[in-house]
Amino acid sequence: MAMNRDKRRSESGATDDLDEKVVFVNRCAKTVKGGRRMSFSAVIVVGDHEGKVGVGFGKANEVSDAIRKGGEAARKAMRPVTLRVEKDAQGNVVCVTIPHDVAGDCDGGRVILKPAPAGTGLIVGGGMRPVLEAVGIRDAVGKSLGSKNRLNVVKATMNALAQLRSAAEIEAIRA
Repeated sequence: MAMNRDKRRSESGATDDLDEKVVFVNRCAKTVKGGRRMSFSAVIVVGDHEGKVGVGFGKANEVSDAIRKGGEAARKAMRPVTLRVEKDAQGNVVCVTIPHDVAGDCDGGRVILKPAPAGTGLIVGGGMRPVLEAVGIRDAVGKSLGSKNRLNVVKATMNALAQLRSAAEIEAIRA
């Protein structure tokens, strides 16, 4: 029976061409009669570098378990993101960026993201970088305002990415 369970696990985890990044691990201490009891929480970002990304938050008594739980939650929460891909005459990808300026917020964390020309790179800080790298964005400029709490900055970045629309979608809304 245990062998079947392990086999199922390996089959379900076989689709692992995803990039998983640990954004932050927090240690929490609870004072009990015998001393301090430690627990850990982890913020994990998972993406396929082709326009899909998810964020997960895991808590456990061990760091590795918190990271595993966060990774599983992030895989379940993956969602597509609208990107603008520019190609040269030969069909090679030159620039992967966002289609337009966007702002996102979550609690005290606020972020502003702007598209950038080819070769600029990612000029962002804090918790925004792992999210944008996991999506596959190569060129963008961003600013984090308000809270420096990395969980809120990551959630604000996800909120901003959810607001992105392609030119065709905007035209359809206006028509």
